[in-house]
Amino acid sequence: MQYWDVSPTDVSIGEICKLTGASKPGIYREFGSDDGLKRAALESYRSLALLPLFDILKRDQSFAAAKAALVSFTTQDREVIGLPLGCLLVAMRAQRDSLGSATGEHVDELRQEVLHAYMAWIETAKSKGECSSQIPTDAAALYFDAQNGGAMRMQKEGVDSATIATVLRYAFKIIE
Repeated sequence: MQYWDVSPTDVSIGEICKLTGASKPGIYREFGSDDGLKRAALESYRSLALLPLFDILKRDQSFAAAKAALVSFTTQDREVIGLPLGCLLVAMRAQRDSLGSATGEHVDELRQEVLHAYMAWIETAKSKGECSSQIPTDAAALYFDAQNGGAMRMQKEGVDSATIATVLRYAFKIIE
């Protein structure tokens, strides 16, 4: 959570040890390196934050219902569910060049997984006539990914949920 809450490049193994009560040798035995620990943190993030996103995108529901669920998911009260504000994947993407190779590769893999999930959702909506077929699916997926990342960054900066929800609703209108 420290990588998510603070920054993936601003937390040392020593700080992780102090927070968890683990020893440095124990951390290195378990994860191999700082890179391995960050990769494991990113995989944990996938379970906590990305799998619920994928679930929304894969549900058998209307495009409008999915958009509403995405806005609700993005603007949910993170404190209530015990998660830090913002998005670890967005933070790691921004610092991609400062991460180790294993973490960097995993960042790239997760980004592709997110984009593919958006593309499948958009293609399904297009096939049902629920969104515009004029916008290329890959461009729409990149746009949604950027808007969601921006919303998560705003959340971390303290922008209120109602404003973020409004921004996202307007963003979704582009492919209706």
